[in-house]
Amino acid sequence: MTKLQNDYYTYAYLREDKTPYYIGKGKGKRIYSKQKRIKAPKDKSRIIFLKKNLTEAEAFKHEIYMIAILGRKDLGTGILRNLTNGGEGASGHVKSEETKKKRSVAMSGEKNPQFGRIGENSPNYGIRHAEAQNKAQSEKMSGEKNPNYGRTGALHPQSKAIIAIKPDGTELHFGGVNEAARELGINNGNLCTYLKTGNVLTRGPRKGWQFLFKNSENFNDPG
Repeated sequence: MTKLQNDYYTYAYLREDKTPYYIGKGKGKRIYSKQKRIKAPKDKSRIIFLKKNLTEAEAFKHEIYMIAILGRKDLGTGILRNLTNGGEGASGHVKSEETKKKRSVAMSGEKNPQFGRIGENSPNYGIRHAEAQNKAQSEKMSGEKNPNYGRTGALHPQSKAIIAIKPDGTELHFGGVNEAARELGINNGNLCTYLKTGNVLTRGPRKGWQFLFKNSENFNDPG
């Protein structure tokens, strides 16, 4: 036969006016634990034992009784800040379900920020998450929000036609800096520097080459 352990107790935390705001049960130093959601008073005189030398079952029973007598603030039935009716585990945890219900009501209908944006009405309907992000980024940079707005075609330095002139006079024509850099294996930044100076390169794998914008005054288009 298993011997019952009478090392449990019930306790209460009191407000400054000595009215209880929390009822609990435990053993050992549980009464002074700082890990609970409801914090113990700093004034130890406001931490009191209700009953000692109880079995766990007796402690549960007394905890439930005291909470029922004093009532819970969250349910509007009394003065305690307990969120359960007491007892083993999560039994009596009415608030969790009640909170879900209240939240559901609070977020229903037009109160929901996604109201009218569900299913086919959603701007991201049928779009995978990554695609939705790309779409949002695209919209963010569209029109006048784009730093290159109004700089299309030949007006944009990255879009100007490029002429690469080899040492033997052979000309290579490219639609822009990106295309020329990609085809010739040249860093975009370096190519922009070459185009800015218009000088013939004196070293490197492109020694003797010259890079010019097609509409540059330094380039005379015979056509």
